[in-house]
Amino acid sequence: MEDLCDGNMELKEIQTLAGHSDRVWSLAWNPATGTSNNPPVLASCSGDKTVRIWEQTPSNRLWHCKAVLEETHTRTVRSCAWSPCGKLLATASFDATTAIWENIGGDFECVSTLEGHENEVKCVSWNASGSLLATCSRDKTVWIWEVMPGNEFECVSVLQGHTQDVKMVKWHPTMDVLFSCSYDNTVKVLFVELQVWAEDGTGDWHCVQSLGESNNGHSSTVWALAFNAEGNRMVTCSDDLTLKIWETDVGGMQSGNDLVSWNHLCTLSGYHDRTIFSVHWSREGIIASGAADDALRFFVESKDGLVDGPSYKLLLKREKAHEMDINSVQWGPGETGLLASTSDDGTIKIWELATLT
Repeated sequence: MEDLCDGNMELKEIQTLAGHSDRVWSLAWNPATGTSNNPPVLASCSGDKTVRIWEQTPSNRLWHCKAVLEETHTRTVRSCAWSPCGKLLATASFDATTAIWENIGGDFECVSTLEGHENEVKCVSWNASGSLLATCSRDKTVWIWEVMPGNEFECVSVLQGHTQDVKMVKWHPTMDVLFSCSYDNTVKVLFVELQVWAEDGTGDWHCVQSLGESNNGHSSTVWALAFNAEGNRMVTCSDDLTLKIWETDVGGMQSGNDLVSWNHLCTLSGYHDRTIFSVHWSREGIIASGAADDALRFFVESKDGLVDGPSYKLLLKREKAHEMDINSVQWGPGETGLLASTSDDGTIKIWELATLT
């Protein structure tokens, strides 16, 4: 970690993956890959209505497109997510459906289609055990689905706490607590909500906290959020050009205490000059962000000046990482330092954050 704080790092562009014929919205690394005998695999989804599966060839470490999942969604595929075991892939589309794909002998088959949202589905997320799936939509709702035997999915709750388009849903990495972020843009007054949902033991889900501008939250659309490896910190990114770090007592959360809240720790501003669309936290503690300024930024916790509480500093930046807006950044599993980014320019790029030697 010392190297990181010395700024002794470089970002290497490993490969550009081309194939999509429209903007690439999102990507997801398969969590069951990236080990010594199991090369890394990732999925990407696009405005071209398809999902592509990419795999690294162990011999030359180059990436190739292994499969194209098409003719299922009729509009943009906005989000994709692998189940924790890596066997199922969920894809959320503007056609108001979420498709579940299973890798059967190397071929991906659509084994289930989840319907219910009134319009565009914006994001899909699995919980840590793979027993629950969450989806969110422009219809202002968040749906929680229970995974049943035989690839059946039953909607167990429809959460209606947001007043506008819900951009993202994300489960906590260790607990069945769900986070959703949104915006309400009415009469030029921006009211931003980041909501935290928990189940009360009887099967009912309710909002246990709303992080808005009144408690140091964002002043404009919240686009994404991510957690550190321990699950006690969260980073959010926004149209207000800032990243915010939040902290909680995970021990209290695990004991089922609803009253444990997330508190604002610090705000990172002045780094991106256009909307920050995506943020992701590596297992080593490095935060990556991608924005409409076509740039990637990397942040680490600053080890000096703890008198005023924790703070984060810029580790590295890459201007013109893509030719157009960066929509998604995701650290890879397994191999340390791999990052993938997607863009309106129609490509996915694989990067390696390495120590200068």
